[in-house]
Amino acid sequence: MRIPVQTPSHAYEVVIGSHHLTEAITSLASKIETADQLVVFTDEHVWALHGEHFSKAFPHPFKLHILAAGEACKTFDSYYAAQTFLLEQKCTRKSMLFAFGGGAVGDLTGFVAATFMRGIPFVQIPTTILAHDSAVGGKTAINHPLGKNMIGAFYQPEAVLYDIAFLASLPEKEVRSGMAEAIKHALISDEQWYEEFLTQDIQRLSEEQLAHYLERGITVKADIVSQDEQEHSVRKYLNFGHTYGHAIEAASGFGKLAHGEAIMIGMVYALLLSEKYGQLNRANTLEFLAFAQKNGYTFKPVHDFTFDTLLPYLMTDKKAEYGILQFVLLDEIGKPFVQKVTVEECREIDTLLRTIV
Repeated sequence: MRIPVQTPSHAYEVVIGSHHLTEAITSLASKIETADQLVVFTDEHVWALHGEHFSKAFPHPFKLHILAAGEACKTFDSYYAAQTFLLEQKCTRKSMLFAFGGGAVGDLTGFVAATFMRGIPFVQIPTTILAHDSAVGGKTAINHPLGKNMIGAFYQPEAVLYDIAFLASLPEKEVRSGMAEAIKHALISDEQWYEEFLTQDIQRLSEEQLAHYLERGITVKADIVSQDEQEHSVRKYLNFGHTYGHAIEAASGFGKLAHGEAIMIGMVYALLLSEKYGQLNRANTLEFLAFAQKNGYTFKPVHDFTFDTLLPYLMTDKKAEYGILQFVLLDEIGKPFVQKVTVEECREIDTLLRTIV
């Protein structure tokens, strides 16, 4: 299964399959042949689980750099160490990076690729459901203690090679985290798909169902990215749930709350705001909340922080302009829009959220 991603800066494909890693990498032969070195970035957990299989499946010699697991790899120290590794290995502008892991590994690898010698090619090889979102579209970044993904670049990969066989080893928490982004793609694009999601136990999807949902999510993102590569207009829709969600995630300490768990909280918050500015009603919000709770999403973090604790993180959101917050909301399911919201309105919705979760 191949999904094209067309952007003004670069065109590439997302290749989805099962147990097809060798074949997928071989399909990049023309690009790999021009590289003087191949370097794989991965994290300690992924390598412990899949390193032996990856080494057998990867059809070329490569050098390996192992990162800390999860958001811990998206730090200044990790970024510096990665750049140092490439310099020590005498990598050049002809070298090629491979990100083998989840979204954090992809984000860090992409930013290193974007900035090493002003840009070298890289390939995404995702191992999580969450990475169906983060690996596509060219957003790369590291975190700052004051905000998530604050330092980064738009930099497209050469390809995304998605072998869903790796997903079988994911713990339930990571399944929840990844499926939150798939649910987001449904909410901003297709009411019928969203209604189908509401009937699902996301932990019990068949491999075929999961592959179908991931393909749909990637197609939604690829279509939006092709229209707006650098988030000047419609690409902002992909941030549904992320403004409040990122604030919760940052306040919790990166890595303590899974990204998708934070985004699920943020989507409930955005649905409450959508009641005010769109045509959705409280029944829509409560139906979504019930679905989230039934599938094991936690809302305890809402009560762990005051609104005033979250506010500085809200104000550093990349969509904020001139001190005014901008939220992606839904007029109806499948019809997103961007709305300016005052701090006092944000406070009111925060208070309301605490009464229903």
